[in-house]
Amino acid sequence: MTGLLGGTFNPPHNGHLAVARAAREHFELDDLAVLVAERPGHKQVGLDAETRLKLARAAFPDSRVEPDPYERTVDMLRARRWLEPLFLIGADQFADFLTWKDPEGVIARARLGVATRPGFPHEQLDEVVRQLSRPDRVELFEVDPVPISSREVRDRVARGESIDDLVPPAVAELIGSLGLYRTV
Repeated sequence: MTGLLGGTFNPPHNGHLAVARAAREHFELDDLAVLVAERPGHKQVGLDAETRLKLARAAFPDSRVEPDPYERTVDMLRARRWLEPLFLIGADQFADFLTWKDPEGVIARARLGVATRPGFPHEQLDEVVRQLSRPDRVELFEVDPVPISSREVRDRVARGESIDDLVPPAVAELIGSLGLYRTV
């Protein structure tokens, strides 16, 4: 089974690593592909894809890190062939899954591994699952909460504060050496 962890990774942080680690253990993944969205359809990204790929490779040295040129998940899944793909997403994203482009097309092409955390209202997730034609294609797995966002990392760097507790050392080093996220 191949886990697919997509995102902008602007920058990758310890929360991303916690999801990857928990998914590897829970699903006994044979492989994990980290897919860096080149042009995500849902948000603006201020950093170019090549730099975000470097950051993701620093964060995930034991995984395949590849660019994802598709704006929407279903388009990537239609274009690529994976061995038993399991698309990993967070509970917050899954709560909005029905607003995605062709959610039924996504679950037809990949199972979903939904990372939940203690205290997240499962009723929201259950409601989404109930509306899917293939609820058997969705599996929840728990992740210890790591309350970090990429925005927080960028903001701390901009203020000249340490990010050592938010990102892997190799990512912190790369952000510093490339002078990323500084406002001056």
